[in-house]
Amino acid sequence: MPLLIVLSGPSGAGKDALLSRMKELGIPFHYVVTSTTRPPRSGEKDGVEYSFVSESEFQEMLQRGDLIESAKVYGYWYGVPKHEVKQALDAGKDVVLKIDVQGAATIRNLVPGAVLVFLTLPSLEEYERRLRQRKTESDTDLKVRLGKVNEELRSMLIFDYVVVNREGELDAAVEQIKAIVTAEKCRVNPRIAQFK
Repeated sequence: MPLLIVLSGPSGAGKDALLSRMKELGIPFHYVVTSTTRPPRSGEKDGVEYSFVSESEFQEMLQRGDLIESAKVYGYWYGVPKHEVKQALDAGKDVVLKIDVQGAATIRNLVPGAVLVFLTLPSLEEYERRLRQRKTESDTDLKVRLGKVNEELRSMLIFDYVVVNREGELDAAVEQIKAIVTAEKCRVNPRIAQFK
């Protein structure tokens, strides 16, 4: 049975870096590209990290029911394309979604058989250091994000697994994701990724 793996966690936990490393290593998942109204950050390419769309395009996608879940985060819309996920699962591929914590809760309700993985850092100090290092937020935005980190850490209990992304140990986090998939594939009662 193909798995629907939801990778989530607070801003700065390293979700993008983890997924990039998994792709580099050739880990055979279908990596879903989330649509967003956020402008690209330096080095991001449309259709790779995200599908960058206008506000009106995003609203049209919502109205047509093209998105499994969507959320407005830090002033920008993010959404997961339904067709892409269903097509990959129907083809027997394990699918990985990268979404915010709020979106993970939505997926838990829509697809109870999804595997929810919470990516986190060892400490709040590490979040602050990484967010400052990104240099993509003002001091005010940084404070807002750090406040949100605290809130998101409290929602860890809805997840099935937690992976701690320690500095310089990205490959260890990748190995933990692979171990989770192996464990899930060995379940006596496998999870079935079906939409309600």
